[in-house]
Amino acid sequence: MSGFLEERASGRAVFWAALLGVLAGWGLAALGWWVLRPPSEVMLTLLPPPTPPPWQVHVDGAVQRPGVYVVRPGARVIDAVTAAGGLRPEADTRAINLAAPLEDGARVWIPRRGETPPAAPTRPARGAVSPQTPAARLNLNTATAAELEALPGIGPALAQRIVEYREQHGPFTTVEDLLAVSGIGPAKLEQLRPYITVEDSK
Repeated sequence: MSGFLEERASGRAVFWAALLGVLAGWGLAALGWWVLRPPSEVMLTLLPPPTPPPWQVHVDGAVQRPGVYVVRPGARVIDAVTAAGGLRPEADTRAINLAAPLEDGARVWIPRRGETPPAAPTRPARGAVSPQTPAARLNLNTATAAELEALPGIGPALAQRIVEYREQHGPFTTVEDLLAVSGIGPAKLEQLRPYITVEDSK
């Protein structure tokens, strides 16, 4: 009887040992899978790049609607001209580069045929017009108020007074005649002298 009980106890011990071995094997397998499992996919959200602010350019001269217009960054002279309604028939297209790049705050001057573009007090768009040198002076006897505003120190009111003085007293004979216009003194005349000339308007 005791031998039977011993044999039965020994069988149980073997069973439990085998069961523990199987469970240990499963545990090691699960642990190995957990360690060696492929990394989970990480979802990345890519934000669009910030939109640069639009540019403002001043379009003047022989265009349909001179003024300040908003264009996209990286725009060309042709974009500014299009925004201003396009070229007028008298525009001198040989003196401009419609493919030239613009920059924010640029002034695009479109000259008329036979017209010398005035010297601009601010930096113009690169390649927008023919090179402006001190010799490219504005004729006081033919300049419009808008053209006079391009001169340093000349605002809309003073430009209009120059035009009205010319209409009332006739063409200027010398640049010193500007001293007779209210708002122009010797210091301002010297500031303007490199940019202006007096020629027969006929």
